[in-house]
Amino acid sequence: MPQPADAPATQVVSLGRPPQEPGAPMSVPPVLTSTYVADGPVNYARVGNPTWTAFEDAVGPLEGGRALAFASGMAAVAAVVSLVPVGGTVVAPAAAYNGVVVHLTEAAERGQLQVRWVDDVTDTAAVTAALEGADLLWLESPTNPLLDVADLRTLLAVARERGVLSAVDNTFATPLLQRPLELGADVVVHSATKYLAGHSDLLMGVTVTGSEGAATHERLARHRQLSGAVPGPMETWLALRGLRTLAVRLERACANAAELAARLGDHPRVHRVRYPGFGAIVSIEVDGGAEGAERLCAATRLWVHATSLGGVESQLERRRRQPGEPEAVPVDLVRLSVGIEDVEDLWRDLDAALRG
Repeated sequence: MPQPADAPATQVVSLGRPPQEPGAPMSVPPVLTSTYVADGPVNYARVGNPTWTAFEDAVGPLEGGRALAFASGMAAVAAVVSLVPVGGTVVAPAAAYNGVVVHLTEAAERGQLQVRWVDDVTDTAAVTAALEGADLLWLESPTNPLLDVADLRTLLAVARERGVLSAVDNTFATPLLQRPLELGADVVVHSATKYLAGHSDLLMGVTVTGSEGAATHERLARHRQLSGAVPGPMETWLALRGLRTLAVRLERACANAAELAARLGDHPRVHRVRYPGFGAIVSIEVDGGAEGAERLCAATRLWVHATSLGGVESQLERRRRQPGEPEAVPVDLVRLSVGIEDVEDLWRDLDAALRG
């Protein structure tokens, strides 16, 4: 059985398993039901599912808290935003994931909340100043796709001192590289579609709350139930199966990313490399403006031109082609999600496409 002292690489394999009894299965199966017999612990499938529980029992301890599975990353985001009182204020990076930016912008336009956009999340003083009288601090670190790194420990401490709920999107770093709850966050959010599941074959999200966040956890669970933002059991089972290899996938992808970032720094067609020194995402700004970036994305053979990340395959995309992408993102920026292929093959393909 897993122990709290086990390393994360062990926990991703061992957590969320059924009891080790003679003849028992190694993994919790997908429970495909909408209906339960009355008078049991769960009365309807929108309330709970044993497959969700297994996934949550694995992800929660990895982040140091208690997890809830959602239908998608944006469903998890919407659940966290629902915690903001009507007319409340959210502090968020101006250059965050565009789904979050659009969601907050439209909520503000409806009069549901107010948003204080922070231009530079690395400017700790500016973020701190924006927290006065706020209700929610939303952070990404590294940010998507500029890969800026916030001083999470300081910002989360200030938020806690001022009574501001804090949430950190930890999709890029994963709990193997960063655990925001330990740094003072109230809620951690993941698009489990990405690194946690890891195979580009499902949509899922997850929230994790700390030991002091029982009330927040219950509010998030109530939102999930009433909004119907629940994952399917088959998707959840696939996500848990994918989680088992997170440590080895991430180790290989991070090593590839570090090597490619170093080589791209000397490439004649690349005028800026954005890489925080960890993780498997690298963003580059290339010659030729938007057209040059589009040519690069269309010219690769191994790299998949796609609007996602965190899969075993390497993917790339010019982010400003997406509606709602913040204007702070340069038009020539290409986000690289580095996969687990042989790094020399990835380099040859990328270099040839850049030289075009």
